[in-house]
Amino acid sequence: MFKNYSKSFFIFILFFILYPKLVSAISLGYSITQKDSILFDLIIKNGFIYDGSGGVPYKGDLAIINDKIEFIGDAGGLKSKKIIFADDKVVSPGFINMLSWAVDDLIIDGRSQGDIRQGVTLEVFGEGVSMGPLNSEMQKDRTANGLGIGEVDYDLNWVTLGDYLQFLENKGVSPNVASFVGATTLRVHQIGYEDRPPTKQELDSMKLLVRQAMEEGAMGIGSSLIYAPAFYASTDELIEICKVASEYGGIYTSHLRSEGNRFLESVDEFLKIASEANIDSEIYHLKAGGKENHYKLDLVIKKIDSARAAGLNITADMYTYTAGATGLDASMPPWVQEGGYSEWKKRLQDPEIRKKVVKEINTPTDEWENLYLQAGSPKNLILIGFANPDLRYLTGKTLDEASKILKKDPAETMIDLVIEDGSRVGTVYFIMSEENIKKKIALPWMRFGSDAGSMTPEGKFLESNTHPRAYGNFARLLGKYVRDEKVISLEEAIKKLTSNPAKTLKIKNRGLLKKGYYADIVIFDKDKIKDFSTFSNSHQFSTGVIHVFVNGTQVLKDGEHTGALPGRFIKGPGYKK
Repeated sequence: MFKNYSKSFFIFILFFILYPKLVSAISLGYSITQKDSILFDLIIKNGFIYDGSGGVPYKGDLAIINDKIEFIGDAGGLKSKKIIFADDKVVSPGFINMLSWAVDDLIIDGRSQGDIRQGVTLEVFGEGVSMGPLNSEMQKDRTANGLGIGEVDYDLNWVTLGDYLQFLENKGVSPNVASFVGATTLRVHQIGYEDRPPTKQELDSMKLLVRQAMEEGAMGIGSSLIYAPAFYASTDELIEICKVASEYGGIYTSHLRSEGNRFLESVDEFLKIASEANIDSEIYHLKAGGKENHYKLDLVIKKIDSARAAGLNITADMYTYTAGATGLDASMPPWVQEGGYSEWKKRLQDPEIRKKVVKEINTPTDEWENLYLQAGSPKNLILIGFANPDLRYLTGKTLDEASKILKKDPAETMIDLVIEDGSRVGTVYFIMSEENIKKKIALPWMRFGSDAGSMTPEGKFLESNTHPRAYGNFARLLGKYVRDEKVISLEEAIKKLTSNPAKTLKIKNRGLLKKGYYADIVIFDKDKIKDFSTFSNSHQFSTGVIHVFVNGTQVLKDGEHTGALPGRFIKGPGYKK
C-alpha cells in the first residue's frame, strides 16, 4: 500500500512540475500554427530596423495586415500577398512634421510629394492661424486671415477645424493630418483685428471655441506672437484659453513674441503660460534671430533645462536652415497692420503714416520684432512669393536687387510691394548661425518641423519660389547633419522624428515600429538620402527615400509616388465622438 501511495505521489509531483511546460508547448505550437496560417498583406524583409525608440538597430522583418503592424522579427515561413526586400536599407516609423503649412497645398495636390519623398507621414498644422473655427467674414477673406495667398480654386465651406481636417481625409490626401487651433484665429473670430483686450463675453466665447476644437480632435493651441493681430494678445489672455486646452490633455505651442532683442523675456512669458495654465508646451522653430542675439540661445537652453528639471514638460522644434521665411509684415510695426490687410494697405498709402513706418523700419527697437534689421542688410532678404502676376519677375531677387530695379529705398520698396501685391509678400530672412543649428539638433528635447508647405514642382506651385525647407528639411537632417557631420546618431535622429513627437502630441499607436501600431513606415538609404532644394532653385525633390507606407498603404514605391491617398485625420487627446 505504501508503494502504491509513493508511486501515485511521484506521478502527481511529476505532473505538477511538467504541466505548465506541457501547456506552454501546446500553446506555442498552436501559436506557431496560427501564425503560419495567417496570410499577411505585406512583409518587409531584410531591413535594418530603427524602431523609433532610440535603441540599437537590428536586422529583421515586418509583417502588416490592413493598416497595422502585426509581426516583427524573423518572418521565416510566413505567407504574404506581397513581399518587399529592404536589402539592408533603414526601416523606420514615418516622420512627423511638427510644423507644416501644407493646409492649402493638400487641397491643390493631396499627394504631398515634397514631404512624402522625405518620409513624412503626418503633417501637423496650426501655427497661430488654423482652418477653423471660421465665421462668415473669415470664410470670405481667406488672405486677410493668414490662410494662404493667391488664387486657389476652392471655397472655405467648412466652419470648424474638425470640419476642415475631415474634409481633407474625405477628399483624399497621402499623409495623415492633424492641427492645433490657432490663438490668432480664435481672436479674429471674436474680436477681429482690433488692438484691444477681449471683453469677458468675448473671452468666454473664445474658451468655448477651444472646448469645441479640442473635442473635435485639435492637438491643443498654437500661437504666433510676432504678427498682428496675434501680437495684441496679452499673456493673461493666452493663459486663460490654454487652461481649457489643458483640461483635455492638449499642449500649447508658440512662435514666441520675440526671437531676437527680447528673446529671453519672450521665453519667460512662454514658461509663465505653461506653468500657470498647467499645460505641456513646445516652442515653434526655436532660434536666436540676428547676429547680435545669437549668444542668447545658450541662455535660453539653460532656462528650458531648468524649467524641465522643475517639472514643466517643455519641448521645442526646429528647421535645419540658417534662414527663416515669412512675409514683409515681419518688417513693419504691428500698429500699422491693425484691422487686417485692407486697413494696413490704406494706412501705407497715407504719406504721413508712410514716413513714420519707414522711420520705424530703420530704427532698432525692443517694442516689436523687426526681421529686416535682424537680417542686417537688404541683401539678406529674398522675395519668394507674390500674388500679383505682374510682380513675379522679382521672385528670387534680394530686397537689395529689387530696390535697385525699382530705384527706391529698401523700406519704401517693401511698402510699395505690400500695396501692389495685395499680400504680405513671401520673404526669406537670413538671421541665424550654423553653429546654433548644430547645437539645437543635439538637444534631447528637440523635434523637427519644416514650417513650410508640401508641394510638387508643377502647375500652380511653380508660380512662386519657396524656402528649401519645403523640399529638404528632413532629408537635410539625415544626410548633412547625421551622416556627413555626425552631429547626432541615426537612431537618435529617427527617435526625434517619430516617437518623441508622437509622445508630445499624445498620439496613440504611432511613432514606433511595434506590433499593433499603425503601419506608417519609411524605407530609405542612409548613404544616399540628400536634399537638393536651394534658395535659387527651390522646387527640387530630395532623394534617398525608397518606399513609404501610410496606414499600411504604399504611397511611395521605388522613389515614385503611387497616387494613393490613405491619409487620415489624427485626433488629439480630447477627442469625443
